[in-house]
Amino acid sequence: MKLSCQEGLAREKSFATALQKLEQYGFDGVELAGGALHDEVQRAERVRILKDSKVRPSSICGGFQAEMVHPDPKKRAACVDTLKRFLDFCGEVGATGPITVPIFNHNDRLPDLSPYKTQHQLEKELLTHIVADLAKHAEGAGSCLLLEPLNRYESNSLKNVEEAAEICRAVGGKGVRVMADFFHMHIEQPNSPASFRAVADVLGHVHLADNTRQEPGTGDIDFKASFKVLKQAGYTGYMAFECGLSDKPEIALPKAVKYLKACIAEA
Repeated sequence: MKLSCQEGLAREKSFATALQKLEQYGFDGVELAGGALHDEVQRAERVRILKDSKVRPSSICGGFQAEMVHPDPKKRAACVDTLKRFLDFCGEVGATGPITVPIFNHNDRLPDLSPYKTQHQLEKELLTHIVADLAKHAEGAGSCLLLEPLNRYESNSLKNVEEAAEICRAVGGKGVRVMADFFHMHIEQPNSPASFRAVADVLGHVHLADNTRQEPGTGDIDFKASFKVLKQAGYTGYMAFECGLSDKPEIALPKAVKYLKACIAEA
């Protein structure tokens, strides 16, 4: 298991300096900010800088409207097009893939057509259809779509990591995987280690945050228990910090890395 960190958490003005700091703090990877990748100059700069860095790109997060199951077909198409570009970029730089939520609660949503089908059933079926196309594209690009369930207050389109895993298995192949976030799981899953065990066969990426939604070690999540399951399952992928910080990056990040590495060693 390798530790990664979102580039913005370093709070540096340049991408090159951010990578240098993340390496000093003990990270193996960096989770790229999707917004910067729309600009050709910034995208090319990241490719160049990553070639000379020991910190490897793990994933892409953000930078587009997550609207795969939006009722407007134009918005669905725009989301899919961006994800395909991100999948291509991940294949180019060796990252696992872009992370996406099907849709957020604040968006316009598909109607509830009960008793024919509920909103949730309709969104799940549409999502499976769209993900199948994206997964095929991902395999051709040499990357992977990372499908993330959130807590019900932010997005109820996917109920939990087990439901995301159902879609991955239904689509088949290696082009789509579950993105499991400790913070969201702490809200939705009654037993996080058991849930990690249940989705281990289709797990592609992990987000790290404590129940405080700050860096690991600031709350009461038992990371060691889940790391033990991941070790037993043979998970060797990235786990990226996606959280707030309780202190300055130069204090909070290396402290959290030390804490997590101890948890991994003891798991």
